[in-house]
Amino acid sequence: MKTLKYIYTLSMAFILLFSCAEDDNDLSFIDKVVAPSEVSALFKVTQDNTGEVTITPNATGASNYNITFGDDTPEPVNVMQGESVSHTYKEGAYIVTLEAVGITGLTTEATQNLEVSFKAPENVDVTIANDLAVSKQVNVTANADFAISYDVYFGEPGIDDPVSGNIGEPISYTYQNAGTYTIRVIVMGAAIATTEYTEEFEVTEILQPLGSAPTPLSRDAGDVISIFSSAYSDVPGTNYFPDWGQGGQGSSWALFDLNGDEMLQYINLSYQGIALADGTSVDVSGMEYLHMDVWTSGDASRIETSLISLSNGEKPVWSDLTAGEWTSIEIPISDYTDQGLTVADIFQLKFVGDPWAAGTVFIDNIYFYKASSGPSVFPVDFETPFALSSFDGGDISIVANPDTNGNASSTVAKLVKGAGQVWAGSKITANNPYAIAENITVTANVWSPRSGLNLLMKFEDATPWPNTVATAEITATTTTANAWEELTFTITGVDGNVDYNNLVLIMDNGTGGDGSDNYTIYIDDISVASYLNFEPQHQLSSFDGGDLSVVANPDTNGNPSSMVGQLVKGAGQTWAGSKITVDTAFPVANGVVVKAKVWSPRAGLNLLMKFEDAQPWPNTVATAEITATTNTSNAWEELTFTLTGVDANVVYNNLVLIMDNGTAGDGSANYTIYIDDIDIN
Repeated sequence: MKTLKYIYTLSMAFILLFSCAEDDNDLSFIDKVVAPSEVSALFKVTQDNTGEVTITPNATGASNYNITFGDDTPEPVNVMQGESVSHTYKEGAYIVTLEAVGITGLTTEATQNLEVSFKAPENVDVTIANDLAVSKQVNVTANADFAISYDVYFGEPGIDDPVSGNIGEPISYTYQNAGTYTIRVIVMGAAIATTEYTEEFEVTEILQPLGSAPTPLSRDAGDVISIFSSAYSDVPGTNYFPDWGQGGQGSSWALFDLNGDEMLQYINLSYQGIALADGTSVDVSGMEYLHMDVWTSGDASRIETSLISLSNGEKPVWSDLTAGEWTSIEIPISDYTDQGLTVADIFQLKFVGDPWAAGTVFIDNIYFYKASSGPSVFPVDFETPFALSSFDGGDISIVANPDTNGNASSTVAKLVKGAGQVWAGSKITANNPYAIAENITVTANVWSPRSGLNLLMKFEDATPWPNTVATAEITATTTTANAWEELTFTITGVDGNVDYNNLVLIMDNGTGGDGSDNYTIYIDDISVASYLNFEPQHQLSSFDGGDLSVVANPDTNGNPSSMVGQLVKGAGQTWAGSKITVDTAFPVANGVVVKAKVWSPRAGLNLLMKFEDAQPWPNTVATAEITATTNTSNAWEELTFTLTGVDANVVYNNLVLIMDNGTAGDGSANYTIYIDDIDIN
């Protein structure tokens, strides 16, 4: 039985449909597949001068097809997905119309040319080439006059059946091993006679990575010890090729440069290693993981990574490798300490290949790390590295800003939606959870080639699909073309118990992209807008002589809000103040920066801020009390508070504000301030 490449493509389309890595935990995404896409058909003709052609339609998202033969047949024929129809043609040129019908009843129409001739194919032109990106994959294309289809016998032992395709369309095949093979191409029309082409072709293996390893997350200096990575500061004086005598046994090494991105290359790896400078060791007992990215063409199936201690030797951990792609390895430090290794004085790392002295590996981003002690900080401005990834046809990269009119940033993110799934998109992964809460407003500067482009945003946890937990999908629409504008997303569906480390962006969800300029946008300065303002109602309370109310903004110069909070410190205790209580916990952590617009009658006024749980005093649990001081009078200014003393196990529902703590107020204008737009970044 011959292999039909279009039927194989169809099967893969259904696999992808039901295993999409970016779907929620139900099948509601099916509703977004508005119409079938990639509609085509495979033509097979009998070589007996009868003109009988078998038509096998194919599309993504189709359940059946209406096929119009293009001759004098009056009505189309309906064909179910996966089935074929045969039709007898006279000699001539025809346009076959394929109407694909989706599961929603919506349709997509395509046409395909068909030439039926009883002449043998002439002017045969066959192109055979190694794929530039896929190792050991060969692409074949055949063109000819008076031809409809062609078969390719790729000559791999044990594979007797050909792969078939329409004339002029490429056929691909991946070999088990590199080498020289006899590739035979049979070109067919409606005639009994066929035309054959044969070529001895050398199949090559891609033996080096074509792209860089994943970009490491941005981490605080105290949360990482880097051995080899351009993202961090490496331990100085490190020797990456100490050899240890293996060079004489056939093992070798090199510093491999991939378009300016350097990585370590160990060739015919028996064992090689890394040695810190003489007398130098690193204490990784406070770290949680050893990370490294490893690429192999497939001649190494595993790699052993040993840590070597000055005081008590070495211990190994084995990791499996995936051929032809980067394998990101995360080894818990406990995997070493559980073996009795002391990790307070690591001075060498050793790598061992499997099979021994037969495989080549490329290694990048070797570092020890722990979960960051600081928060994920908005804005996401792409001036510093972020962990970027894409799925199902999306692409994201950091590029120079193409239009500084309206956005002065030097670098921005470029998002492209290519030919893939209709939900193709990208992720921006943070080292720590994004500081979001229910109904928080996120803004983003977006440059779009067209108005009416829809940009979907949601936040997800780090759990692999299909168990991913996500916020609701919020969509904003561009209103201008070829210019920067600010889009606003009000985030809902936030679970306060979930750590959302991924920000997901999908352009025109439900519509297939093509990778063109029409499906290319730029994004920058993703930020949390005012977390708390006084336009909606909040639960307000005061204590010991304080007073808080919502009033009309007394000074719109510098703050255009119509409503603001008015704080008054009356004759009471010196700690008199007020509270703002929210239903969903404030998203605070150590190091979180809180900003607030404040209008004060005098410079030098001190405003204390802290967050508290809901327990009644004296059992209240609170963050540290942080004070900021006004610099101007009778004008709006922005005060900044950097939070400390935050217990991550506490739910903080109250924001406490105390004016001039330690000094009694009198309720006058001198003890009256206005506050607005409290941001948590």
